Amino acid sequence: MITNIIGENNTIFNHFISELRDVEIQKDSMRFRRNLERIGEVFAYEISKELKYYKKNIKTPLGISEMKLFNNQPILATILRAGIPLHQGLLNYFDNSPSAFISASRNHIDEKKIDVKIEYLASPKIDNQIIILSDPMLASGSSMLLALNTLLDIGTPSFVHIVSSIASKEGVDYLKKNIKFRHCKLWLGAVDNQLNDKSYIVPGLGDAGDLAFGIKY
Repeated sequence: MITNIIGENNTIFNHFISELRDVEIQKDSMRFRRNLERIGEVFAYEISKELKYYKKNIKTPLGISEMKLFNNQPILATILRAGIPLHQGLLNYFDNSPSAFISASRNHIDEKKIDVKIEYLASPKIDNQIIILSDPMLASGSSMLLALNTLLDIGTPSFVHIVSSIASKEGVDYLKKNIKFRHCKLWLGAVDNQLNDKSYIVPGLGDAGDLAFGIKY
C-alpha cells in the first residue's frame, strides 16, 4: 500500500500540525478544530491530484475557457466524533460529496488489550465510488481497519484513500499487513515512532476528540 506523508515536505502544513501538538494552543478548542479542518483541506487538495479529469468548455463574459474538471465527487467517510473537523476540511473542498459516518467504540479490556466495535454506519451506496476515509489519529490501526471493513461489507469501491493527521509507525505497519483491499492509499500528516500501553501515540497530541469537543465521561 502506497503511503504519502505530507509533513515530510517543508510547507505550511507542518505549522498546522505543530499547533495541533502544542499543549498551550490546545487550550483553545476552536483553534484545535480549525487546525484539523485546515489539515483536511490540504489533504483534499493533494488527493484531488489523483482523480480523473475531463475537459469542459466554460463560458466566461469574454469568451470560452477550456477547463479540466474531475469526473465524480468522492464519498467522504469519517469515524465519529473526533473525525468531524477533519471531515469538514475535506468537505470544504469536495463540497458536493456525499458523506458516510461511522461510530466506533473503544473498550479497554485490560492495560494492553482494547476491544473496538462499530456501533453505527450511515452511508450512501459505495459500489464503484472513490472513498476518502478519515480519522485524525491512527494509533493501533484497529479502528481504521474495522471502519474500512465495515464499508467494504456494504459494497466495493473503486478506490479508498485513508487519511490521518498523525499516525504511529505501529498503526501504519498494522494497516499495511492487514488491509486486503488492493486499491487503497494511505495519506498521513506525520508518523511518530512510539505507541504507549494505552494505545496513545507518543509524542502525538493527546485525545483529539476531547481536545475538539470536550472531555467525555
